[in-house]
Amino acid sequence: MSAFALSRVVPWHVDAVDVAVLAVMVLCLHAGGLYRSRVSVSLLDDAPRLLGGVLAAVGTQIALNGLLPGTAPRGTLLVQACALALAVLLARRVAYSTMRWARRTGRVRHTALILGAGHLGIRIGHVLRQHPEHGLDPVGFVDSSPRLAEGESLPAPVLSGYDQLATQIQDFSVRVVIVAFGAMREADLIEVLRTCDRLRCEIIIVPRLYEVHPTTSDTDALRGIPLVRVRRAPFRTPAWRVKRAFDVLFSAAALVLLSPVMAVCAAAVRWEGGPGIIFRQERVGLDGRGFDVLKFRSLKPVDDTESATNWNIKHDDRLGPVGRFLRQTSLDELPQLWNILRGDMSIVGPRPERPHFVDEFSGLIPRYTWRHRVPSGLTGWAQVNGLRGDTSIEDRAQFDNYYIENWSLWLDIKIILRTTTQVLTRAGG
Repeated sequence: MSAFALSRVVPWHVDAVDVAVLAVMVLCLHAGGLYRSRVSVSLLDDAPRLLGGVLAAVGTQIALNGLLPGTAPRGTLLVQACALALAVLLARRVAYSTMRWARRTGRVRHTALILGAGHLGIRIGHVLRQHPEHGLDPVGFVDSSPRLAEGESLPAPVLSGYDQLATQIQDFSVRVVIVAFGAMREADLIEVLRTCDRLRCEIIIVPRLYEVHPTTSDTDALRGIPLVRVRRAPFRTPAWRVKRAFDVLFSAAALVLLSPVMAVCAAAVRWEGGPGIIFRQERVGLDGRGFDVLKFRSLKPVDDTESATNWNIKHDDRLGPVGRFLRQTSLDELPQLWNILRGDMSIVGPRPERPHFVDEFSGLIPRYTWRHRVPSGLTGWAQVNGLRGDTSIEDRAQFDNYYIENWSLWLDIKIILRTTTQVLTRAGG
């Protein structure tokens, strides 16, 4: 923004077109990863993306000036484009120089923990000690079986084994965890790294075969070692707060607008099966905590044990026409809007399961419990891909974990649209 203001000094004039131009440039620079934190910064490396943002901004200005009255002369646009390009490069140069100075002098330092006390991890530790301009201070290593060459010195002590990673992060207020090659298998290491999901730290991974791994705009580099920054857990991003706000507004509005439909459903359930319109059942949600999910009753279970352990009632002979219709149209799920409003669930997320089956599946399916990293949902990625009812639990867990790893607001919107289509075509339960 400061560069944009500087470029407008000749001539100084701010209007709606300038605001749009600034917005386009900021969005382009953000999409190019130029606002994210990085270990190494270089103006020459970033120059193509910076100038690309400037070109997009200038193109926007030309288009808007052609559509709006009072088009600026071509000469003025050329001067402004050149001024903007120079201002952006100058502002970045000053910012990067200031950043490196602040890091070298210790004004900006972040504690770092290195996973793996092997050759690569030790090399990274020495680089960070010798080059403070990267802004990372290695406080120690985490490795259950350090592999040190004879006479090799460590730039920091080995603090503990892998099972104490979360404890070390909290004890040393670690901001960055660098995953190098250690003794632990990758499959087991993923389980360890999952303990960091709720902690305020960034995870950076040295990719396997890093010697042939290209350094792109999506990667960082540390003195020739490529680094891949792991995407933050979705619930640690500002967009997740937008998701919760949308859940509250949507569920509240839906409860009001659909109240006539819910009243008809309630009357039909009462007529077919007598008292007990709402069916409550314990499910497992966020972080493995239980809650009571609400539904319109499809049929009356014999007892609580049947309710907790009967897998699917789709083909149950006791299911009457009203219950069958409610399940086929997913209208039986409407009371869960109250669960969403209360915060027990979200509109989109992994479908919650009963404790009996969670215990059973957790022992059979690797990483099944990872589904509980986010709130359960009224609908989910697995469901819109046909995984509901008597379908593979392993596939469901895989789709649910894919959703969590790749979550975005747009993915939620896509799932809601596909769910709406399936409900209208009666492709439910």
